Amino acid sequence: QVQLVESGGGSVQAGGSLRLSCTASGRTFSSYAMAWFRQAPGKEREFVSHIRWSGTSTTYAESVKGRFTISRDNAKNTVYLQMNSLKPEDTAVYYCAAAHRDSTTYDYWGQGTQVTVSS
Repeated sequence: QVQLVESGGGSVQAGGSLRLSCTASGRTFSSYAMAWFRQAPGKEREFVSHIRWSGTSTTYAESVKGRFTISRDNAKNTVYLQMNSLKPEDTAVYYCAAAHRDSTTYDYWGQGTQVTVSS
């Protein structure tokens, strides 16, 4: 069982930055791929970014590429999402998720953290 807790959300003006953190319980964090998703009001949840369990590769949605950076610190059981040049359309609840090794199924989800970007 893996429990995920996000933090770091908040309100920021357009062009600003935030760093989200997601800390996992358990001693097997390094064997899980981690991802960030987001859901805006009235919209479906969408993929934002993914980092492989080994940390050797990352992927991003086109809408955030070049602005967001995902990273992980396995010693701290934490994955980060550095968000720069934020836009109002980035406003959403951000969720982290975990998938074992190279599985494409995310078995564990956090409770979400709100990010609000004002123009």
